[in-house]
Amino acid sequence: MKTEDVLSRSQPGAMRSAGARSLDSVYGAIENYYTAKVSRHGATPLGVDWTCIATQELRFVQLLKLCEFAAPFSLNDLGCGYSALLAYLAKRHASAAIDYLGIDLSAAMISHARGLYLRRPDTRFAVGGTCPRIADYSVASGIFNVKLEQEIEAWEFFVAEMLLNMKASSRRGFSVNFMLPQAPDRVADEMLYRTTPERWAEFCQHRLACSVAIVANYGLREFTLLVRLPPADRSAQNG
Repeated sequence: MKTEDVLSRSQPGAMRSAGARSLDSVYGAIENYYTAKVSRHGATPLGVDWTCIATQELRFVQLLKLCEFAAPFSLNDLGCGYSALLAYLAKRHASAAIDYLGIDLSAAMISHARGLYLRRPDTRFAVGGTCPRIADYSVASGIFNVKLEQEIEAWEFFVAEMLLNMKASSRRGFSVNFMLPQAPDRVADEMLYRTTPERWAEFCQHRLACSVAIVANYGLREFTLLVRLPPADRSAQNG
């Protein structure tokens, strides 16, 4: 079943209910996986399943190419983990005025984030699977990579729902990253989700009616999508 078919708003209620049930299953698996990771490794890159700070920050560089730092803005960080993005912003964009909201399915992750950034101004956290407010920008780093044992149809339903939510909760745009297909001489890990840039760039262009820039070739086997909302959508959200 194609993702577009699953997401069609005109489809029968039973099909939508099946999609919702699959989404609940994905949420539960993700929450359990990352709670176990942060419980074992703490507020470190390994705690959010990254290998090191350097590659973690390299991803942040790409995601934040969407943002204009010259003026104040609000930012949703979906799947924030322990909010390593805040440490990067403090290091590279210390003078920027950013109203930050970090969202994560794992209450344990949010507990670590609050412990680290409790006194940081204009900073809040929420436990959940979607962005609960409209911000200027929304970003998500790595939330689409580890599909675990989910069927591909259920995982792509999850990806599409997250992209829909990120558009709905962003005034100006949002950015996400994905892993590229494995090299032909490497054995694929069935627990990971890999895709081509065109797959989800076309979804954002045609299904979400947004403009998309693909960022690749930055030293990692992955790519980043910078998705900008059309002016009409921005005006409607501001209104």
